[in-house]
Amino acid sequence: MPKKNTKIFVLDTNVILHDHTCIYQFKDNDMIIPITVLEELDKFKRGNDPINFQAREFVRILDEIVGENLFNGGINLGKELGKLIIATGKPFSDTIKQSFKEDIPDHRILAIAEYYTKNEPARPTILVSKDINLRMKAKSLGIMSADYENDKIKDPQVFEKSIIELEAFNDELIDKLYGDGSFPVENAKFETIPTPNEYFIIKGNKSSVLARYDNVSHRIVRVEKKTAYGIKPRNAEQTFSLNGLLNTDIKLVSLTGKAGTGKTLLALAAALEQNKHYEQILLARPIVALSNRDLGYLPGDADEKISPYMQPLFDNLSVIKHAFNPRSQEYQKIEELLKEERLIITPLAYIRGRSLSNSYFIVDEAQNLTPHEIKTIITRAGEGTKMVFTGDIMQIDSPYLDMKSNGLAYMTDKMRKQDLFSHVNLVKGERSYLAELASDLL
Repeated sequence: MPKKNTKIFVLDTNVILHDHTCIYQFKDNDMIIPITVLEELDKFKRGNDPINFQAREFVRILDEIVGENLFNGGINLGKELGKLIIATGKPFSDTIKQSFKEDIPDHRILAIAEYYTKNEPARPTILVSKDINLRMKAKSLGIMSADYENDKIKDPQVFEKSIIELEAFNDELIDKLYGDGSFPVENAKFETIPTPNEYFIIKGNKSSVLARYDNVSHRIVRVEKKTAYGIKPRNAEQTFSLNGLLNTDIKLVSLTGKAGTGKTLLALAAALEQNKHYEQILLARPIVALSNRDLGYLPGDADEKISPYMQPLFDNLSVIKHAFNPRSQEYQKIEELLKEERLIITPLAYIRGRSLSNSYFIVDEAQNLTPHEIKTIITRAGEGTKMVFTGDIMQIDSPYLDMKSNGLAYMTDKMRKQDLFSHVNLVKGERSYLAELASDLL
């Protein structure tokens, strides 16, 4: 007998492809996996993309749970967890037949959710899907539905709080920062202790200063404006970004902000500035085909297909190269790093299997990664590796991610209180007035 007040959750395929451990996230509630979902997962088992990995891992988990048993009546997932039930196909009701003319997986999932809604009236049945349209269809049929929210952040405003502005600050302490470079955090008399590597724009009556909270020494430290491989910060946000990117004690950096704020350019410049400290500089981005079309429709071989997606990264490298004379040592160093494959620009999927020890690893467009994908990347960091994730959480190309559930937001929210992490949200565009106006208004 199921416990009182428990629910029944019907899982859509995209939930499993988003998080293959999702079946362990519903506490003591029962989970229904429509058999058509297993059929869909079978199509995703082959391949090197993250969703292929998710599909394979889930099938392995399912095989371990079931073993030699049958699914009759469901299988208990463990102590204080509910049952996992595989639901075979259910007949389409007249309402579903009249509403949808096609017999497709989504409608078979709806038929199963409707079946449990009607046949288990004492317990709420909820269809869980990352597909907004399927959730709307379910609600139109009188079926409760919800997004998978286990890895969603609670407060997306966390990105806007990366830099704190302090007005009417003690001028003596500002002078202390300019003179000694730091002062004990307790001298500032903050209402709450800052988070590690939190950045401040401190304004007094006579002067102002940029600063960071060093959680290791418990001091407020002055942030100096530094140049990285010919790239000069143009505003406080970029100055703070370079501070985190060039700090060897900060192993994980998150840079968010709209297009044109300089996120990727600063990250690449900082990596080149420190090339002597790392065996390899890796600059990668996930490939998300536009308009949900697969790369296969593009002409050419594999390299030609991915070239348009990688071009923005090469553009950033070109900006840095053109800051120097082609005969200069800095220009020649970039050519040397490329030739020796110590500087690699590639799709993120091609990084799989590479050693990430003693590397400066930049992941661009990280807002298109799931939380699990971000975790997989970070957990592969070897000794001496620094990781930088850049992206715009307002420009997500994946249909199943949003500003609360994408991997960049999730990682920033979970890591922001750690000593080795820093985050800056860049707001001011630096490409041109036209580019900034378009980003704000269009």
